[in-house]
This record gives sequence, C-alpha cells and structure tokens, in this order.
Amino acid sequence: MSDAPEDEVLATVSASIGRRILGIGLLSLLAVMVIWMAVTKSPAFGWQIFLIGLGITALMIADAMRRSTACVLELTTTMLREKDGRIIARIDEITDVERGAFAFKPSNGFLLTTSTRNSRAWRPGVWWRMGRKIGIGGMLPGRQTKFMSEIIAVRLAEREVR
Repeated sequence: MSDAPEDEVLATVSASIGRRILGIGLLSLLAVMVIWMAVTKSPAFGWQIFLIGLGITALMIADAMRRSTACVLELTTTMLREKDGRIIARIDEITDVERGAFAFKPSNGFLLTTSTRNSRAWRPGVWWRMGRKIGIGGMLPGRQTKFMSEIIAVRLAEREVR
C-alpha cells in the first residue's frame, strides 16, 4: 500500500439533488395517495387503519431517506465511512467486492463482504449492512460508486500481493 496518511480521502460519493428530490418526492407522493385513499374511499375500518399505517410508515421512510441521502461517503486509506465519522467498514476487514451485473447489490452500487460480522444498519438510498455483507448504492451516482469500488478492489489486490 502507499505511504499516504491514514486520513487521506481517496474517493467520495454523494447523492445528487435531482435523485434526492425524485426518490423522496415519489415516496412521499405514495404516502399521501395511500392516506388519501384511506380517508376518501372509506374502505372497511380494518383496511382504513392498515392504509393509514402504511402511509405513515412511507412518510417515515421518506424522512429517513431525506436525512440519509444528505450524507457523503468517504473512502480513506484505512476505512469506508460517512463524512460525519460513522465507520461503515475498515479496509483491512474487506475480503471481497462484487460489482458485476448479476451480483446481489444495490442499484448503481456494489457489495462488500467483510471478514467479521457487524451490527445491522441501514441508510435508505445510500447503504445497508447485514452481518458480513455491506451494500453501497441506490440513490448514489453509478460513476462515483464504480470509481470507489475500483479503488477498493485495487487495495484488496495490493494486499493479496503482499
């Protein structure tokens, strides 16, 4: 690996304002339509409660997506993290990067496999972590995530050579 300082940022990824508006707007529109349908169409009481609950849940997810897509992901020489300091994965724990067309990965993104299990986490539209798998992508631009995944793949290849 290089002699770069540990906190040097090699790549950054952030959601564009257009993607944020489209994704959050469509999810919010769905929530409003479901709640409107529950109130105006007056289905059976059980369905009405279900539809209102579904609409409120969709609004909560839209708000979570609004907050999560405001973050910036940074790849440094030692870790993949959010700009505010939350560590997603350490480079020395990553064992594999899947970025092919048939990989189970987020849209416009890639999938990391780590050597250790981590707690579950989810940032709607940006990344998720379940056990040893970490998915990066969703509302993030494919060009930026591809660049980041290639840097991680190069770092892994350098580690294997040593």
